[in-house]
Amino acid sequence: MHQATYTGRQTVLVQSAAPVPPARGQVRIDVAYTGICGTDLHIFHGAMDGRVTPPTVLGHEMAGRIAEVGDGVTGWATGEAVTVMPTVSCGDCPACTVGHTHVCHRLDFLGIDSAGAMQSSWTVPADLLVRLPDGLRLDHAALVEPTAVAVHDIRRAQLQPGEKAVVFGGGPIGVLIATLARHTGADLLLVEPNPHRRALAERFGLTCVDPLTTDPSAEVAAWTDGEGAAVAFEVSGAAAGLTSAVDCLRVRGRLVVVAIHPVAREVDLHRLFWRELTVLGARLYQREDFEEAARLLAAGDIPVDLISTVEPLTRADIAFAALESGDGVMKVLIDCRSTEGHEPA
Repeated sequence: MHQATYTGRQTVLVQSAAPVPPARGQVRIDVAYTGICGTDLHIFHGAMDGRVTPPTVLGHEMAGRIAEVGDGVTGWATGEAVTVMPTVSCGDCPACTVGHTHVCHRLDFLGIDSAGAMQSSWTVPADLLVRLPDGLRLDHAALVEPTAVAVHDIRRAQLQPGEKAVVFGGGPIGVLIATLARHTGADLLLVEPNPHRRALAERFGLTCVDPLTTDPSAEVAAWTDGEGAAVAFEVSGAAAGLTSAVDCLRVRGRLVVVAIHPVAREVDLHRLFWRELTVLGARLYQREDFEEAARLLAAGDIPVDLISTVEPLTRADIAFAALESGDGVMKVLIDCRSTEGHEPA
């Protein structure tokens, strides 16, 4: 088999390795597709070397089929289509003991803290498996993990039908949040400066604002007759996005911080005080989010056209370069079975 291994800053090498037989309680998966996300790019740039220990196999957005079942595993069979919820919790920290295992104090995130899915064969604990619905294509199923992020974000926001919401940032997660917000019955604006991302979002029926030519706060004020939005999702990771998200909220509006901001940001605390705003962090997902994401993809409620291109595992370095360029690319998948690249079907 082959695996894409991060060996140091801006270096991903594809190497041969032997499949790992499943130990008791584990399964071995023939990985079909693995997505590359913003976190993978951060690792690629060396920005997470304080946490990631090279060499390590990247990737946590995946789909595949069970190839081998270890001793003690029940309820799973070879050939079943699955994805993996890539979070291993300790079970006894303060977060875990109150049921918030997804924000475990000692969380092991597969593809970051330990070996991930960017390989032909991946051996994982069976309790991380999530069964895929019949008929869901495996390339589309590689979107379950990012969709689960968006499901969790919407749930954290307690978004209600008829509420007005603004999403700042039109990358894959931002578009997924906007799509699910609309699916919930909310009215939606998406703020994104990149013309390609705006054009793609508009193809999905989303209403977009270019913050380089239009003041988002003024646009939201006009859209809401001066009231402001009920919810703002900050997905851009930019200081300007955070400032605008706070400015656009109505009295007792909710700010949902989704993006990982690399540095401390200034926040208008007077605005938070004056309008009694609520700030919510939204990190990762729980099992119910994963299961709902798989259901939504199978039902056709998620725009799978987010997938821009598919590269074979042997060209993982090309796939990273394509995503980093941002040149007409939204979501890149690695075909862990193939040696030749292709466009998504």
